[in-house]
Amino acid sequence: MTARTTPPFRADHVGSFLRPKYLLDARDQFFNQKSISAAQLREVEDKAITEIVKFQQDVGLHSITDGEFRRTYFHIDFLEQLGGVKTDIPVTVKRPDGTEELAPPVIRVVDKVRHVKDIQRADFEYLKSQVAAGFTPKVTIPSPTMLHFRGGRAGISREAYPELDPVFYDDVAKAYGEELQSLFDAGCRYVQMDDTNLAYLCDEKMREAARQRGDDPNELPHRYAQFINKVVAHKPEGMTLAMHLCRGNFKSTHAAAGNYEPVAEALLSEMKLDAFFMEYDDERSGDFKPLRYLSKGKIVVLGLVTTKFGQMESKDELKRRIDEASKYAPLDQLCLSPQCGFSSTVHGNNIAVEDQRNKLRLVVEVASEVWG
Repeated sequence: MTARTTPPFRADHVGSFLRPKYLLDARDQFFNQKSISAAQLREVEDKAITEIVKFQQDVGLHSITDGEFRRTYFHIDFLEQLGGVKTDIPVTVKRPDGTEELAPPVIRVVDKVRHVKDIQRADFEYLKSQVAAGFTPKVTIPSPTMLHFRGGRAGISREAYPELDPVFYDDVAKAYGEELQSLFDAGCRYVQMDDTNLAYLCDEKMREAARQRGDDPNELPHRYAQFINKVVAHKPEGMTLAMHLCRGNFKSTHAAAGNYEPVAEALLSEMKLDAFFMEYDDERSGDFKPLRYLSKGKIVVLGLVTTKFGQMESKDELKRRIDEASKYAPLDQLCLSPQCGFSSTVHGNNIAVEDQRNKLRLVVEVASEVWG
């Protein structure tokens, strides 16, 4: 079994990291106190990104992100920069057990969706300037399915789109394609789309919510596979395009649970993506049987190490679970990562910075011992 020289790597990760306090303070000064300028905030972000790049390289990761340090939310900050899209800030609600949950933001399509400007290019160019030779800078963006799933038909303007198929899906795919091309032209070769919606369609309460919006939860995964494939059709040759399936990640809580079986065929057989980051850190993800649908040449990155809590997994347990997964998909088509980012929103998970480091080291060491 061999190491991988192209992404995803045997030891990979989802992308977001805990923000240092000085960055959180600067964001507060800019957004709330209005006491520093955008240029001054960017200077602080640059410093934090330089440090998190070095952190990733030092722990032995090959794919390097900017930690999503310029974002408040993993999805809204990108989607609201597309023409024709309006988003509302999510609200935080208290659960009965006292934990907090991020209620999904309202994302509305109010006009024709279009790519009106480069969204991630300047951020990528700074990231690339900080990444040493031999490492691969990675950009994370939200999945285009978010423009449909959150509101369904009711969330998309009937004036702009009397019919969704094919015009709406084509417009979104074209906008995403133009953003991918812009990143490719800047030297980006690795992009990951973060998608909560397919993982949510594994959860019966989320499936029922889709029914209430007038959608068929059995049909949606196949429709989304066709939608994603329209984006893939625009992907520049030589770029790796991956998807992370997220079950919600806010202050160490999750939003959805359920075996991948309801979406596995559409995801792993029908989607023409290069790789899939799948959360498998605890029982809420079910077993590995859905991996039997994995197409030849595709990669599944097993998210076996939790980012929600500091307790460390054991090497033996991780190796046992990789071995179990390899009964359904070839070991050579598997990699290892944490299950999600450490900070999908600016708030961060309830985990210490040192635990973040130790978890990533564990991923790197186990991957090296399993794949060489």
